Amino acid sequence: MARSRQDLATALSGVVGVLVTPFTSTGRIFPEALVSIVDRTVDAGVSTLTVNGNTGEFFALSFEEAAEMCTAVSRINAGRVVLLAGVGRAAPEAARLAKHATDCGADALMIHQPVDPFRGPIGFVRYVEDILSAAPGLPAVLYLREYPGPDVLARLAELPTILGVKWAIADLLLLAEARRIAPHWLWICGLAETWAPAMHAIGTRGFTSGLINVFPRVSVALARALGSGALGKAETLLKAVLPFEILRARGRGEANVSIVKAALAARGEMVGPARPPALWPLPAEAQENLTQALAALEAVETTLHPHAVAA
Repeated sequence: MARSRQDLATALSGVVGVLVTPFTSTGRIFPEALVSIVDRTVDAGVSTLTVNGNTGEFFALSFEEAAEMCTAVSRINAGRVVLLAGVGRAAPEAARLAKHATDCGADALMIHQPVDPFRGPIGFVRYVEDILSAAPGLPAVLYLREYPGPDVLARLAELPTILGVKWAIADLLLLAEARRIAPHWLWICGLAETWAPAMHAIGTRGFTSGLINVFPRVSVALARALGSGALGKAETLLKAVLPFEILRARGRGEANVSIVKAALAARGEMVGPARPPALWPLPAEAQENLTQALAALEAVETTLHPHAVAA
């Protein structure tokens, strides 16, 4: 049964988790390794999960792998929380993935911006329209890492099945301008926990998270603190998250996925390496810094567990 737009908006206003894509030692995808991760995130209160997002190495997967991941995660999730299915790359492939997402039971699409070096603003509108036409009626969220401009945004805002935007642009003034153009959309912080407080002040609701693969209770606690106006608690939680996210942002984000996968491995959950061009294996210094970051997050997560005993 399809979820209502209001139910989707409510879920997307919380933590929008982005799942890793596990690989075997021989390089094949191994979605069954996500069972315990999905169970943990759902139990922690994560309201939305994303398959084939950037933390899921979407651009390093073949079409067949991306389709299989969507099918498998939909089965593992079993309708417990909202499932976003990432689609993108060449327009025909993106359309086929959108159709597949409908068939496998995803609740909504997440449309990556095309990476073609010759893409243009008008072509982007056509690209989105083609994807939406392949999945009639399925709601969609745009994933914007570059601003398409006010005119294009206004044209996209007329498309009825678009619910909102994952805004992954580190410019708060531009975010404010964009929100004025499409005030009816749900605006989601697409730059994870570190940018969530600042973007929340501008009007975003909800934020994306790769941290949920490892410490979902920390992410959920931050979302709830922001939602209730408990800014002091939000600041405390953010201090614990920052070392982890700074490691993910090293270089041009080359360790974004690698840090998450190394963190899972450090906790005994083997999800394989990060595929090229991601950084793998981690340099010794990064691994040492990760160990320290994980210790701090572990201490916070322990206090957030429902069975924790107050001192």
